[in-house]
Amino acid sequence: MHPTNQRVLDAVTAAGIEPRMVFLEEHARTAALAAAQIGCEVGAIANSLVFDCDHEPLLVMASGAARVDTDLIAATLGAGRVERASAAFVREATGMPIGGVAPTGHPGRLRAVVDVELEQYDQVWAAGGTPDTVMALSYPDLVRLTGGTPTRVR
Repeated sequence: MHPTNQRVLDAVTAAGIEPRMVFLEEHARTAALAAAQIGCEVGAIANSLVFDCDHEPLLVMASGAARVDTDLIAATLGAGRVERASAAFVREATGMPIGGVAPTGHPGRLRAVVDVELEQYDQVWAAGGTPDTVMALSYPDLVRLTGGTPTRVR
């Protein structure tokens, strides 16, 4: 097991959630690739997207079926600007590569929002810290795990 996967599992366990990590046969750097391997709807994939929100990292847990509206997020949060973060910014904020960013296990707590569209699924799938791992979570557990605010993202 990769040390990042263990860090994520430890954080999930510390939050009082039973970890259910799945190791995929191939890397799944997109929601569609992950959904195909898991056998779920693309919308049930909880993409961990990191944005630059007024020069601070913002974790947006978005449905794989959603395209995040950064203007809506900025207005909702009262931010001056929200834009896609660079790969280096993401790695520094999370310690994880794009395509494998988990909702937890980061060097520090990230400000987070969680897409309300994910609530319709009994189980959502989030990255486990590497591009070949995913975790099954309930929506309430995802919100609790991230400390995020349920928010419309599109």
